[in-house]
Amino acid sequence: MTTDLRNALLIHNPNAGNGGSGRRRTLDAARHIFAAGGIESELAETTGPGHATEMALRAASEGRGLVIACGGDGTLNEVINGLAAHQNGHRVPLALLPGGTANILAKELDLPWDIPSAAKKLVRGMVKEIALGLATPLEQPEKKKYFLSVGGAGPDGMIVYSLDLDLKARLGILAYWWQGAREVFRYRFPHFRIVVGDKELHASLAIVGRTKNYGGPFKITTGADLFEDQFEIMALTTQSGLRYLSYLPTLWMGNLRGSAGVHFHKSDTVICEPLDQSPLYAQVDGEPLARLPVEFKIVPRALKLLVPGNPA
Repeated sequence: MTTDLRNALLIHNPNAGNGGSGRRRTLDAARHIFAAGGIESELAETTGPGHATEMALRAASEGRGLVIACGGDGTLNEVINGLAAHQNGHRVPLALLPGGTANILAKELDLPWDIPSAAKKLVRGMVKEIALGLATPLEQPEKKKYFLSVGGAGPDGMIVYSLDLDLKARLGILAYWWQGAREVFRYRFPHFRIVVGDKELHASLAIVGRTKNYGGPFKITTGADLFEDQFEIMALTTQSGLRYLSYLPTLWMGNLRGSAGVHFHKSDTVICEPLDQSPLYAQVDGEPLARLPVEFKIVPRALKLLVPGNPA
């Protein structure tokens, strides 16, 4: 561990994953572990949507040595948007303490979900530069967002867009499953255009992956690599809700690749655009973005990430 990571800010979302007072005790233990490794950390708690972005941006402006995010994928997305938006040349590394319900990055990095155990691995880790995805609504470019793990368009965008936030707070990832079950029976699965390089495809779903993990127990873009400057894009062409349901056992068994109507591509840019005036939505890291058309592109070396090592 280098001394460059001293003077850290630990951004905690107390509402993520129903952490409560028990989470604060584990965070105190994690802070002691970091301090023993030479990283003194100040705890700051978010109070609402967007607050983590503000705190991360301020941490970068203050010249902090490290930002540690403790929360779910939404909190992590806010933090990376704060860090990536800072343009004065000082890029603050990011570390993750898992505190949400999905924790895609924790799975990708093989981080324990137990917070003190994760801290023990992080304090012996190393900083690596990685690319981020940048999703830009082409008709509302001011709403562009960086993302770390996964973007999407079609039914998963509609699920995220329609999700009841109170239900999400109570049920966590189960709220996404509940909303997904509702959409299967009322969503019409319209086609939209997916443009990948010189290839064009009409499909009802696009998953734009930076990580192998998608959400819950599923891995969809298994050819994606967080340390490469590419997305893996998965597209489904079916317009049948029942056919979508039929893919679940195949997905569970890890055999989705090669199934009929399932297409995979590698690229650093993909554009999703509607074929008519019907509203279609995109999401990034499980958070709503905007209506299509949306461009997803790779931004190389956009983030410094503290990658865990092995505890002594």
